[in-house]
Amino acid sequence: QVRLVESGGGSVQPGESLRLSCAASGVRVRDYPVAWFRQAPGKEREGVSYISPPNDVTGSRDYVKGRFTVSRDNVKNTVTLEMNNLQPEDTALYTCATVLIQLPWQDLLKASRYRYWGQGTQVNVSS
Repeated sequence: QVRLVESGGGSVQPGESLRLSCAASGVRVRDYPVAWFRQAPGKEREGVSYISPPNDVTGSRDYVKGRFTVSRDNVKNTVTLEMNNLQPEDTALYTCATVLIQLPWQDLLKASRYRYWGQGTQVNVSS
């Protein structure tokens, strides 16, 4: 059984940082794509960052580049999203997802390509 559990969300002020964790069971995160998505009330779910084989590629949408970093710990079997210089527009429910196939790079932030999802962790950024 594949299960993903997110943690690390909370409430912060603009400019502060959070580190989100995605703990996986039933799947080894080093073997398959893992991506972070977010959704704010009244808005569409959007892809944020990913890490994937082959070649341990990572990537992010333009609106978080330079602020967010995704990484994985193969021993702990976790994927981390380090979020720096958070802004109010980053407020959302953050969810990690994986799928047990390889994906082309252009699909790695498409929610429709992922099968297994966590329940999400809430991030609130306000002054």
